[in-house]
Formats: sequence, C-alpha cells, structure tokens
Amino acid sequence: MEIIQVTKVNEALAQLVALFRVELRSYKNIPSKPNPEAGREEMEEYLVAKFPVYAAVVDGEYAGYVVCRVDDGVVWVESLFVGEEYRRCGIASALHSKAEELAASYGDNTVYNYVHPNNHRMIAFLRQRGYTVLNLIEIRKAYPGETLTQKIPVGEHEFDY
Repeated sequence: MEIIQVTKVNEALAQLVALFRVELRSYKNIPSKPNPEAGREEMEEYLVAKFPVYAAVVDGEYAGYVVCRVDDGVVWVESLFVGEEYRRCGIASALHSKAEELAASYGDNTVYNYVHPNNHRMIAFLRQRGYTVLNLIEIRKAYPGETLTQKIPVGEHEFDY
C-alpha cells in the first residue's frame, strides 16, 4: 500500500467519493445510487480550496481516501472512506495516520473528526485510535417531511434524530 497526496481527480477517486455519499445517505435510510460526476465535482472543490487530500493505492488501484481541512493550524478530517473490498486491511489507519502527521506538522497532537452518529464503524475505529472526547454537536431544524425516529441524550438535553 502507498499513501499519495492527491493533486487531481481521476475516475477511480470520483467513484470512491460517490460511494462514500451513498454510504452517508444510508445512515439516514435514504436510498441512492453512486453519482461519479458529483463525486468528481466534490473532490475538485476540495482541491481548489487547497484541502490536503491523500489516497491509498493498493496494487495500482485506489482503495480509499482522506480529505483534511486546515483552519488556523487545526486539522479536521472532512471525510475518510475505504472501498468495501479493502476494509479491515489497515488502510483507514494509514490514511488517518496521515491526517495525524499533518496535525503534528502544525504542532497539534489531535485531529478533529466529523462523524455521522449512525456511522458505528467509524466511531468504533476512532475509539480504537484513542478518540473519545465529544467536541461539538451540530443542531438543525427538521427538513420538511423528514421523519425523526430516535432521541439522543447529550448531557442534560435530549435531541431528535
């Protein structure tokens, strides 16, 4: 496996981004199909904004990627995705380690991670890497017609989800 910095989008990377979006939608029970063109546009936006992007390449194939955002020396993982056939092979760890190296280059010892509350695999992955501090909560109004089926307690408050 090789970790490379991404400087331009190719079809394989666009497809991985499209698959990541399908997976994210599945956490809210929204069925969808991969849209490689939207994946290409999303990745191009990251690159134009100068977000550091790294990809894992295995035997010449793109296996996964991580998108980082740097704000005032603080590194945020915007997205980390590994293709299904490459999971549980250490690729996510290698990509996340690259984000941690980036944070260390800014003098920080942590990476901030955006995680969907239903992404149980990512939450377990981060816990294994020592990430256990809840940093912030995103709160919004329900979308028109959205059905919220869960309640999530956080401290003294309960939120619809």
